[in-house]
Amino acid sequence: MKSDTEWKTQLTPEQYRVARCGATERAGTGAYLHNKAEGSYTCIGCGHKLFASDAKYDSGSGWPSFFRAASEGAVGEKLDESHGMKRVEIVCPKCDSHLGHVFKDGPEPTGLRYCVNSASLDFEPSSESKSATATE
Repeated sequence: MKSDTEWKTQLTPEQYRVARCGATERAGTGAYLHNKAEGSYTCIGCGHKLFASDAKYDSGSGWPSFFRAASEGAVGEKLDESHGMKRVEIVCPKCDSHLGHVFKDGPEPTGLRYCVNSASLDFEPSSESKSATATE
């Protein structure tokens, strides 16, 4: 576990506000909202693999959305009763960084919508994506 000072040194103010304090970035502003490259989305705090690009879709919500996590247990869940609502918060199971929320209004085959803040994510392009970018 890192101290608050270590987190503030590692993360930008926006990343810290979202990942460590549970805030939400403004809809439509996230760096990965329109990312269509192939690769993996990882936790900004610890690098843990959370989602693969093949599960990303445009939900129209204003945040990057995924219909499944990268693997079983790749994303943790907590009950969130803030703001007078009952929701399921999603967190990194390794460092407890806040990612966003999961809803049961997503596409098949899972019916889930993992609604994630770009500020909580990093992106690692696949080797094919890296090769394609290098040759362009």
